[in-house]
Amino acid sequence: MAQGILQIACFCALIVAVVPLLGGHMARVFRGEHTLLDPVSGRLERGAYRVLGVDPTRQQDWKAYARAVLLFSAAGWLLLFVILRTQTLHPLNSGDFHSAPWDVTFNTVSSFVTNTNWQFYGGETTMTYVSQAVGLTVQNFVSAAVGIAVAVALVRAVANRRQDTRQDTPTDPNAGTIGNFWQDLTRAITHVLLPIAFIAALLLVGQGVLQTLGATAHGVARGPVASQEAIKELGTNGGGFFNVNSAHPFENPTAFSNLIELFLILVIPASLTATYGRMVGNRRQGWAIFGAMSLLFVISVAVVFAAERHGTPAQQLAGLVGGNLEGKELRNGTTMSSLFTAVTTVTSCGAVNSAFESLTGIGGLVPMANMAYGESVFGGVGTGLYTMLMYVLLAVFIGGLMVGRTPEFLGKKIEAREIKLVSLGVLATPLLVLLGSGVALATKYGAPSIYATGPQGFSETLYAYMSQANNNGSAFAGYTGFLQPNAGNLDSNGVTFADIVGGLVMLGGRFLPIIIVLAIAGSLTGKRVAPAGAGTLRTDTGTFGGLLIGVVVLIGALTFFPALLLGPVVQGLTTHLF
Repeated sequence: MAQGILQIACFCALIVAVVPLLGGHMARVFRGEHTLLDPVSGRLERGAYRVLGVDPTRQQDWKAYARAVLLFSAAGWLLLFVILRTQTLHPLNSGDFHSAPWDVTFNTVSSFVTNTNWQFYGGETTMTYVSQAVGLTVQNFVSAAVGIAVAVALVRAVANRRQDTRQDTPTDPNAGTIGNFWQDLTRAITHVLLPIAFIAALLLVGQGVLQTLGATAHGVARGPVASQEAIKELGTNGGGFFNVNSAHPFENPTAFSNLIELFLILVIPASLTATYGRMVGNRRQGWAIFGAMSLLFVISVAVVFAAERHGTPAQQLAGLVGGNLEGKELRNGTTMSSLFTAVTTVTSCGAVNSAFESLTGIGGLVPMANMAYGESVFGGVGTGLYTMLMYVLLAVFIGGLMVGRTPEFLGKKIEAREIKLVSLGVLATPLLVLLGSGVALATKYGAPSIYATGPQGFSETLYAYMSQANNNGSAFAGYTGFLQPNAGNLDSNGVTFADIVGGLVMLGGRFLPIIIVLAIAGSLTGKRVAPAGAGTLRTDTGTFGGLLIGVVVLIGALTFFPALLLGPVVQGLTTHLF
């Protein structure tokens, strides 16, 4: 046990050490300052502007920024749909793969465009190299960059001190602007994602991760795995080249490759807190948010680690001693499997190196609880920061009510419009989760997709919609979008329901919060800044961090606690495996 705790502590220390370095780099990138990567990344950036035909100096208000996000994402959706529907025309199709059914394609395209990477298919048995390396991998880059861009736009609006409503004139061309989406998107790819992914791919190849265009040999699937693996983890995408994801030795062959992948998943979401602190001119702000996120993360690691080492009630009843190794590889053990479980679900990654449906009841509660926080504990690249900032605004509002003064955040008054938008933002995703899982469980249409019975079947269904709405992509594997026998019959309508509703939930879980966040940014960017006074609520202290944690946990608990009781908690208190 001591060795496992030491391994987890060393990983956490590594993340803490890198946060100010990468966070500072990203702050310089998005403020347009010089970086060491400019000789290469700067050329790529300028080339991208010429190809896109955009003027990066033209500032956008929140509505123009949101239109650009939606149009770019819609174009990416259509392009990927065409790629996946024309697999028989692809070169390098040594497996003679055909396209999946239209509803599975709809689900897959929606999944990758929304940075979810939920997979109702086995990559090595259904996808050509063109689909994997061109279609899916490109979306891994651009969907991650969209999340970063939106987060930066919100931070820029919070940090904006030039927009004084007493001084702005109607002729001011930059009044109420939050940046340029095309510039933020391009810089996120060329200065952040591409350089790190390139180095990571080389490291993974050195550890034995496959990278080849060679055909399947002796029945063993191969392909350009390392290049997809690097951005899959770095962009908190999670969709694996192989069906078993990072449990496959061709994706994750060694203990060091496992550490690399864990590091890649967490490093950008964690470092963006430092980016935020630098861009608002107060690094303590960033460390306060990082501290709140870290505490919730450490608790989740501790719970799943203890639960999996303790084993299941059924194991103990059978007289078996030791940890719960069902669904885990011995080379990873309970420690690295537990750490991977926590890391991939506090972020929106969804990559796995063990089977979630084989977790203990309490261990399985951790991934659900992490997603009940709504991507606020590190979360996806960009999405985690802007979600937590919505919770910060809510905590500021509650704190202001406690002390009896108008809430202010970094000198800007938080008024009715902002709180209404924040309320919509934090409730939109839970609403999608509960509606989707409720209809699936209560109607005949969801029944063909639910494999297990009892608390396990409930948990699998609830988790499916929590994962899709939160753009995570991990799964309790029993819930399916493929045809399967149901009382001797095949009900294709039921499986189509899972594909279509799941795709719509992913799209709603991605773009509804983005629109709301950009509306908040538009509201904040033009507010007059008031000087701090004796009664100002400081948001860079441990006290505020405690209030922030309380708000996050309270909203998650009030929203999902009854549902969690019916699934993993009940299962954890029984003596049978369902």
